[in-house]
Amino acid sequence: MYLVESKGGAIACMLLALFFLGTWPAVLTRLERRGRLPQHTYLDYTITNLLAAVIIAFTFGQIHKGTHEAPNFLEQLSQDNFPSVGFAMIGGIVLSLGNLATQYAWAFVGLSVTEVVTSSITVVIGTTVNYFLDGKINKAEILFPGVGCFLIAVCLGSAVHASNAADNRAKLNALSKMNEVEAGNGLVPSLNGAYVNEGGLKDVERGSRPEEKAKPGTADFLVQLENRRSIKVFGKSTVIGLGITFFAGFCFSLFTPAFNLATNDQWHTLKKGVPHLSVYTAFFYFSLSCFFVALVLNISFLYRPVLNLPKTTFKAYINDWNGRGWALLAGLLCGFGNGLQFMGGQAAGYAAADSVQALPLVSTFWGILLFGEYRKSSKRTYILLIGMLSMFIVAVGVLMASAGHRK
Repeated sequence: MYLVESKGGAIACMLLALFFLGTWPAVLTRLERRGRLPQHTYLDYTITNLLAAVIIAFTFGQIHKGTHEAPNFLEQLSQDNFPSVGFAMIGGIVLSLGNLATQYAWAFVGLSVTEVVTSSITVVIGTTVNYFLDGKINKAEILFPGVGCFLIAVCLGSAVHASNAADNRAKLNALSKMNEVEAGNGLVPSLNGAYVNEGGLKDVERGSRPEEKAKPGTADFLVQLENRRSIKVFGKSTVIGLGITFFAGFCFSLFTPAFNLATNDQWHTLKKGVPHLSVYTAFFYFSLSCFFVALVLNISFLYRPVLNLPKTTFKAYINDWNGRGWALLAGLLCGFGNGLQFMGGQAAGYAAADSVQALPLVSTFWGILLFGEYRKSSKRTYILLIGMLSMFIVAVGVLMASAGHRK
């Protein structure tokens, strides 16, 4: 079994995890905006997410011959370590629920704000719990100011969303006023000011003419995006999106403390003489429970969808190859990202490993580059966005500086 033992190795794992964990949400968001049903996407994602854990277990977990104190992956599968396995599986369950919630939150509040808010909640709650579970090996005088900065980032993230939503409403209202003449042709205004007909949303700027690709940040771009995407958000309260986002953040705040308990047994639940679960064995059970929860919920969502999504079937999912490769890639990125985070956390403390929650920095980059988020927004939105990201960078730097060393 290979173990990361140095602080430098732990930081390297965290940085690589940061890139992976910040990129996979952008991949799933891209598929939703192209119209692929999230039930189909998440079923593909969860398969390769489990595959990543299996690969890690049979490589890093088997790379050397195990000892009694540090058995390898296969040896631990037959040991009497059920309490630790239970904690690992609880962590997988809450992570699965959080990931499932975020794929709907992205549609309502955007990739950038969703990742900032959920990550900040994760740090505020999860890092505090991990600090005490790890026996205070991280420097409290550095760690908790960093946690405070994350809390400020939550408030700024909510303000960015509110400001950007107001900008979008203003764009749509301006567009509807320019096309009031269309109201006499059977179109009626929707809740947000855009015009719709009995068949749903209509491109009010072009009427029945062929649709041209609109520039990101324009009202026409927002309408075209609504026509393509699988989750319709026009006319729905922003409270729904923020509610889903905060629920996801609460779930994310619990999975690293549960994993910490699985690998270090701070509550002394294992029988005397039974070795602690290795990171790789715990991650395998963690990913296994994550897989089964996602499988059960998403298959049920095929037939009983939420948020007015269309019904589908398992057969339709099997035959849906549009974007499947991207969904499978997202699962691998998330799986390897989580594995690297846990490897670094076992060496330097899970409180410091929560610094990978800097993933919104990566997600915001992808959101602006790929999806045109915040294009043509107001000056107020840009100021709030810069303030949010700046506070987030400071928070992550402070949190990384608190890294300790597990004996």
